[in-house]
Amino acid sequence: MITPRGAFSLRELALFGFGQRHAPEYDGTMRLAFCLDGSWEPVGVSVTQPAPDSVVVDGPAEALDQTLRVLSLDVDARSFADVPDPLIQRLQAVAPGLRPPLFHSAYEALAWCVLSARRPAKQMQNVRAELSRRHGTVLPEGLCFPTPTQLLTVDAFPGLDAVKVERLHAIARAALDGSLDTPTLRAQDPAQVTADLQRLPGIGPFSASLVVLRALGHTDLLPEDEKNALALVGEHYGLGRPATSAELQQIGRAWAPWRLWSLVLIRAASRRLPAAV
Repeated sequence: MITPRGAFSLRELALFGFGQRHAPEYDGTMRLAFCLDGSWEPVGVSVTQPAPDSVVVDGPAEALDQTLRVLSLDVDARSFADVPDPLIQRLQAVAPGLRPPLFHSAYEALAWCVLSARRPAKQMQNVRAELSRRHGTVLPEGLCFPTPTQLLTVDAFPGLDAVKVERLHAIARAALDGSLDTPTLRAQDPAQVTADLQRLPGIGPFSASLVVLRALGHTDLLPEDEKNALALVGEHYGLGRPATSAELQQIGRAWAPWRLWSLVLIRAASRRLPAAV
C-alpha cells in the first residue's frame, strides 16, 4: 500500500494519452508492462487506487520503484498545491490529482522518438504494439516493448524503414552498455544528459529534451522551444500570440519548483476550463 504525498488521481494518469500509452478507457486498474531497470527483464504491474490516500501496486517487488517513478508517485508533491498562479490553481481544481505520467524508461522513450519521427503518432503506436507483440513479451498486463537484446534481433519490420531499424539498434546497444540507465541519468545534470543523448543517431535536441522532460522524473524543468506549449501559454496568459521561450521562462518562475508539472497541467487540462465570456 502506497500513501501518495499530495493529491494523486490514478484515473487521471491512466487516461493521459502520450507516446507509448493510448488508453481511452479506464476500468479502475492501470496496467503497465515494461522492461525492468537494470536487468531489462519484462515485467507486468497492475495499479489500483481504492481511496484517495492509498494506491496498491500488484507486481514484482523489484518493479515497485520504477512503477512509482512512472506514476510520479516517488515525489513529495504536497507543495504543488501552493503554486501561486491563479491559472495553475484553477487547473488543479478541474483536474485534481493529475501528475505527469512518464515513459517507462529512457530506453523506451528514445525508442519512441525514433519510431514516431516524421510519422503520425497513432500509426506508430500501432507499429509499436505490433513490434512488441511479435518481438517483445505478451503479459497479462499488456505488451512489453522488446528488451534491448530482443530489439537487436529485428532486422526488418513492417512500418519501419532500414534507417529506423538501424537507429533502434543503436539505442539497444547503448542500453546494453549501461549508457541509458534511467536512475543514473536522472541523477546527472539535465543539460549534460540532453547533450549526451544527441550522440545517438537520429536523436536531435527535441527528442533528447523529450527524454529528459518525460522519462527521468524531474519536476522543475521547462522546454526550450515546444510549439504547442508556447501557444497555450500565450493564449492563457493573454499575449494574443504564442509565447516566446524567454516569456515562458519568465512566466514559469512563479511555478517553481513545479515548472514542468505546471506546464504539463496546462497542456493536459486547460481545455477543461470554462470558456471565457
